[in-house]
Amino acid sequence: MTRQDPIKHFFIWPAVLIVLVISIFPLIYSLTTSFMSLRLVPPIPARFVGFGNYTELLQNPRFWRVTWTTTIIAVTSVMLQYIIGFAVALALNRRVPGEGLFRVSFLLPMLVAPVAVALIARQLLNPTMGPLNEVMTFFGFPNLPFLTQTYWAIGAITAVEVWQWTPFVILMLLAGLQTLPDDVYEAAALENASPWQQFIGITFPMMMPISAAVVFIRLIESYKIIDTVFVMTGGGPGISTETLTLFAYQEGFKKFNLGYTSALSFLFLIVITVIGLIYLAVLKPYLEKHR
Repeated sequence: MTRQDPIKHFFIWPAVLIVLVISIFPLIYSLTTSFMSLRLVPPIPARFVGFGNYTELLQNPRFWRVTWTTTIIAVTSVMLQYIIGFAVALALNRRVPGEGLFRVSFLLPMLVAPVAVALIARQLLNPTMGPLNEVMTFFGFPNLPFLTQTYWAIGAITAVEVWQWTPFVILMLLAGLQTLPDDVYEAAALENASPWQQFIGITFPMMMPISAAVVFIRLIESYKIIDTVFVMTGGGPGISTETLTLFAYQEGFKKFNLGYTSALSFLFLIVITVIGLIYLAVLKPYLEKHR
């Protein structure tokens, strides 16, 4: 069969239509539901309310609080993932002894289910019986409220996210480092450029495109965090560690307020889209410069 053979459409279009129906129908249905007042428990007949759900959400202080909390966790964790991941990737790119063992070891956290990681972290950071606090008590220090005070809880969630997803950053940046041309570094060495000067003048600018992509992917994924928060703190204390996806879960699967939850999901999509557009707009001049 050649590329011009019409028979190819017989095989391609059914698959394309199935994928479109599976992906577009739920999206359209969810968008339609977001303009309705629809609750399953207690069952209330669907009623068109226009932008009522969106207006109610935007006037709800809880929505803005969970958006701010999600932003803090996402931005902080991704920033640390990038810094640590870049440092480790640079070290592995130097062909350190035991490089193969380090590569496997660093990738292991990424292969563990987030729920399992969160369960282990919750046990380790337990305010009363956790091993970490037992060590603190043994040395005469007071128990630290890792999961019961707002700032400690946000820090604990961020640390778990960094531990689990830094391997992804390492993997991607290491792949990018290994594609950089050696002749540029050889020329820099002839000019007696120090390792720091080579990093600032060569490595970092040339890694800008892949760095932007990695940070963007991790930022979007971090905004969708729910499993780690749900297991470790359940959004507490109070709602101080509640994220946007956990807020949507509470409204949709506990209160069965489908119209409100659909509106929340699309506002969540708008928030992520705006953040992504701002991120790309800020980086665009630098990406074009180092293309």
